[in-house]
Amino acid sequence: MGMFSWRRLLPVPRSLLGRMLLLTLLVVLLAQALSSVIWVSQLRASQMEGLLISARSLGQSMAASVSYFRSLPLGYRPLVLDQLRNMGGTRFFVSLNDKPLSMQVLPETPRKRAVLNAVDATLRERLGGKLDLSVQFVSPDDLRIFNSALKLDELPRSWAHYALSLEPLNPPVLVTQIQIAPNEWLYLASLMPEPYVGLEQQGLPAQQLWFIILTSSFLLLFIGILVHWQSRPLKRLAVAAREMSLGSEVEPLAEAGGSEVVEVSRAFNSMRERISRYLNERSQLFSAISHDLRTPITRLRLRVELLEDEVVQAKFSRDLDELELLVKGALQCVKDTDIHENIEPVDLNLLLHGVVEPYLAPAGNGRVTLDGQALAAYPGKSLALKRCIGNLVDNALKYGQKAHLHIEDDERAFILHVDDEGPGVPEQRLEQVFEPHVRLAGQQQGYGLGLGIARNIAHSHGGEVSLRNLREGGLRVTLWLPRYIDSGQEL
Repeated sequence: MGMFSWRRLLPVPRSLLGRMLLLTLLVVLLAQALSSVIWVSQLRASQMEGLLISARSLGQSMAASVSYFRSLPLGYRPLVLDQLRNMGGTRFFVSLNDKPLSMQVLPETPRKRAVLNAVDATLRERLGGKLDLSVQFVSPDDLRIFNSALKLDELPRSWAHYALSLEPLNPPVLVTQIQIAPNEWLYLASLMPEPYVGLEQQGLPAQQLWFIILTSSFLLLFIGILVHWQSRPLKRLAVAAREMSLGSEVEPLAEAGGSEVVEVSRAFNSMRERISRYLNERSQLFSAISHDLRTPITRLRLRVELLEDEVVQAKFSRDLDELELLVKGALQCVKDTDIHENIEPVDLNLLLHGVVEPYLAPAGNGRVTLDGQALAAYPGKSLALKRCIGNLVDNALKYGQKAHLHIEDDERAFILHVDDEGPGVPEQRLEQVFEPHVRLAGQQQGYGLGLGIARNIAHSHGGEVSLRNLREGGLRVTLWLPRYIDSGQEL
């Protein structure tokens, strides 16, 4: 199995700005998530502590109410309850029943369980451990009151609604039923005090979410501006590097930006100067070699003519021919790959028609066919590209009798396929044929430089020339030229 790749899960932007923004967003979200988890856990712990304190306080109030009703004579207890209801009630809705009422209990949650345990423990601590009681949470819709099991809505509003309803929330009601005498149960119903009315464990508060969104947005904005500002020198460097690779005269880059970018710009300027000086020296060197070698070769030919022995004369002539062939081939290789042109928009359709026109029917007997067209002009060297494509077509005609050209073009690259009808190239020699003076057919005329020159010209434009044997026979030579400049590439 291959190594796990994050690219499968998360699309990674190609630009420096996009990657920085993505990394910043991930870091911000991770930091906010960790801080929010810590904050929420502390908040919930604090809320749970306050909830337990409120539950114990409520239990103590219930214990006081129970103790009060226990101390009343039996005949006074109903009178006191009537007076409490007529006065608008108290913190609790209190009634006396001859049996515990059965109601549908709400599902337990950790907070509800904690409240029930705290109230139960407080009541048993204050009133005695052997107390017969039940503590439970009930929905207001399922609440039952009095022995007749009346609903809350069936009672006068002044009796219980103010104590047991909190519209529109309708929070759960804490119902405590305690046996204070045989066949006498004290019924206490109450809501939890604020801010613990709901008892539901809330998620991240809305203000915290807005805080995360706003801080992340502002941070991404500032990081984006900073990266865009700092990446402009890198984009200029990319443009200059591409233009220099195409042989154009490149002005020295302005050394601006951060210290690291300044160092890169300074190194590029130094490299540009060295390469320019090297190219000038190389041009002068080959010019001198051309001049120096032609003179002695010509002089040797004249001296060979003076030899009386024809056999020796033929041997010398053959050696001089080979020497002259090597010199011309080397000079042609340098000349064909070192074309000094300015980069300009090249009409590839016009260039291709100029290359294939001599071979089109009827004059060329249809030896060359052209399929497709370029969608837009290409920034490059017109003469060099013409020589590159011409070499590919000539090579196909020389070894494959016919050349079939097919164009594929989009916003990313211009691709030209040149197919022939020849025998193809052995797989083990597909790369070897690009080397100078390598020819598969010894009887063919030439220096064996065409494919190598074409590949060098393609390389100078940031492209490539590749070979592939076709399944149906013949060789396919593919010229690939990128259309990008700099903005879509990784820096």
